[in-house]
Amino acid sequence: MPSAVRFGVNYTPSEGWFHHWLDFDLDSVRADLDSIAALGLDHIRVFPIWPYFQPNRSLIRPRAVEQLVALADAAAERGLDVNVDGLQGHLSSFDFLPAWTQTWHRRNLFTDPEVVEGQAEYLRTLAAALADRPNFIGMTVGNEVNQFSAGPHPDPDRAAPGLVDAWLERMLAACEKGAPGKLHLHAEYDAAWYQDDMPFTPAQAARRGAVTAVHSWVFNGTAQRHGRTGVATEHHAAYLIELSKAWAADPSRPVWLQEVGAPAPLVPAEHAAAFTEATVTNALDCPDLWGITWWCSHDVSRDLADFPELEYGLGLLTNERRPKDSARALARTAREHTYAPEARTTALVVPDDPAGRSVCAPGGPVFEAFFRLTADGARPTTVLASRARDVDHLTARRITEVVTPEQVA
Repeated sequence: MPSAVRFGVNYTPSEGWFHHWLDFDLDSVRADLDSIAALGLDHIRVFPIWPYFQPNRSLIRPRAVEQLVALADAAAERGLDVNVDGLQGHLSSFDFLPAWTQTWHRRNLFTDPEVVEGQAEYLRTLAAALADRPNFIGMTVGNEVNQFSAGPHPDPDRAAPGLVDAWLERMLAACEKGAPGKLHLHAEYDAAWYQDDMPFTPAQAARRGAVTAVHSWVFNGTAQRHGRTGVATEHHAAYLIELSKAWAADPSRPVWLQEVGAPAPLVPAEHAAAFTEATVTNALDCPDLWGITWWCSHDVSRDLADFPELEYGLGLLTNERRPKDSARALARTAREHTYAPEARTTALVVPDDPAGRSVCAPGGPVFEAFFRLTADGARPTTVLASRARDVDHLTARRITEVVTPEQVA
């Protein structure tokens, strides 16, 4: 039987990186997609660059939208489904924001009425352009847009959690208006789960949109603290999947591991395949997993300047479109795995208050207790403190044991 879990890759064009939209070459895109399809993956995540597509608040470039549709159609010809991230936003350490939100036109990305309306129309337009394509999965509002809302960003657009929640509702509604019935979601980097003052909250991540997205990067202190082959490092993605379930209203809400990669030098190139296999295998031990989308398809060319060093080698494929050992490991796991994880019956208690979520971050008591349990073979999940004695909730999730971090020796 076909797997219930989707396997895909975040598409980073081999020529020009995401600047390829400025010199769009469909033949080059097709060659990239051929190399992805050859791995046996079933979907890609695609990144329009927001200021390239909407350089003025009232101008969404028709030619750019046509090129996005052409890319989606080329993917369909190769058996690949497509998810589109709208607001880029932030990619690989670079910010891409239109001039009508910056400097002389500086306006808050999340609260200014005109900016919000412009964003909504942009998302609606992209979704509508793809709505009739059978291989269109749906929209992701943007790539880790929460990084704009708090430190360590050098110039954050601050907004209270309630205003962020209203913004998310507006953006998701725009996606749904453009492409009714598709799988629309939003996605944040792990500060949503770990950073006390982040206005994008775990509850928003686990309750807004069709699925919960998690982005797992072990350079967040995990690999530095636990080492390349540490339990926490190899199970970090699984931890985020299970951590998200504490806040979900639906006990069976699907979770998409939408970004995960093997960052050097914490995971050296010669060990990337082993890390890939371990991470994917452990994620597949989590119930309700929608899919795994690796970061990323192709390396960043050394001809491009000023990227953090780790970004140049994250691809499953080289710039010459040759698969690396990590690509073969992912392809093999996608091809050979079976997905039938047993329920996780032991739940670790986490606090409800997002102002205390740093206890879940690397080095925090929840984080460290989770991996002590994992090392002992317990296969833990998580539960909010307010639900720790809710029999109906625990039964729905098949939880039979609830423990606090203090109880985990």
